[in-house]
Amino acid sequence: MDEYLPELMRRLLDGFSMTLFLLGWSALFATIVGTMLAIFRVSPVPPLRAFGTSYVNIFRNTPLVVLFILAVEGLPTLGVAIPFEWFAVVTLSTYTSAFICEAIRSGINTVDPGQAEASRSVGMTFGQTLGQIVLPQASRAVIPPLTSVYIALAKNTAIAAAFGVVEATGQLSNLIRDFAPFIYPSFFAIAGGYILIVAVISGIASALERKLAVVR
Repeated sequence: MDEYLPELMRRLLDGFSMTLFLLGWSALFATIVGTMLAIFRVSPVPPLRAFGTSYVNIFRNTPLVVLFILAVEGLPTLGVAIPFEWFAVVTLSTYTSAFICEAIRSGINTVDPGQAEASRSVGMTFGQTLGQIVLPQASRAVIPPLTSVYIALAKNTAIAAAFGVVEATGQLSNLIRDFAPFIYPSFFAIAGGYILIVAVISGIASALERKLAVVR
């Protein structure tokens, strides 16, 4: 136990540092790409709508493991040489952006279409209507589905362990291998870390909902 506890703490810090790295960068890129895709899907330009729809249909319905294999095995053949953790970020971002797109689009659809029509009737462009009228009203409606997407993303980072990225789940495998008698403490320590991450995401979402409710 004297040897196990310091090693557990060290590996927990290392593992969850990588998990948070994957979660943070993937969430950032997926949110940017997903927002653009949602705009494409409600755009009056048919090619943009077709692109957004095709992207969502392809990546939302492709297993994440398949995308990981494609990124890890396929991108290097195209001359892309980056660390494995960035392969994981690319894959997680690509996959998650399709779900973020649909979450944002569903929020946009909750806004009364008459408001968009009224704004265009007074000369506002599509971009102005979306940015000043539609998205501010849709923001509160998208928080619950976006929270679910980010929580799923936090758990999906565990798949990276199968492709050489030693994040929290990878550290659990190492702990079980090196300290077999302490399998249950290792499991509960790692599980507790994921529960904490999910609790933080949920807490931030709840705070945003309360703030937006006051504004409205």
